[in-house]
Amino acid sequence: MLILILYLSAVLLLLLFLISMSVYTLSLIYSSMKGSPYVATRKQTTKEILKGVPLKKGKLFVELGSGDGRIVRTAARLYKIKGIGVDVNPLLVFWSGFLSRLDGTRKDVAFYKKNIFETDLTKADYVYIFLMPKLIEELTVKMDKEVKKGATVISHGFPIKVWKNKLFKKVDRSPFPTYYYKVK
Repeated sequence: MLILILYLSAVLLLLLFLISMSVYTLSLIYSSMKGSPYVATRKQTTKEILKGVPLKKGKLFVELGSGDGRIVRTAARLYKIKGIGVDVNPLLVFWSGFLSRLDGTRKDVAFYKKNIFETDLTKADYVYIFLMPKLIEELTVKMDKEVKKGATVISHGFPIKVWKNKLFKKVDRSPFPTYYYKVK
């Protein structure tokens, strides 16, 4: 009888694991179909990216396509900024909120399940993106209209091609460079 209970418990755990992995995989496919896949940035690279621009305490940092919220959470923890993370994937939004509770940034950072094109950028002092080139191209029209003068836009991975005159810094690193733009 004990062997049967152990066997059924093992089967149930395996089934739960497979269901969880299926949900996770489907959520990643969903993110990719909506514009950009979820690709986590290494913790050390995250810190290096944020060092590339002087972040000021209390300013608003918006991460579009935030995934697990690693960038905005690190900025809040190290630089005491206020942050918003936006992602279309509800599983990643839930996970980033959970992680912000664990690392103590919950009072400074909020995460929203939202299309990045529906996000208000007018109050952002810093905007961070790690998106595919086609999505960046589409997003540039919105950023041209909404991002205020003097704000900094950080694009990790791919340049904002039509903003060559706004580029003030490029950091080459493997596998993705980082581009820093000042809105004029």
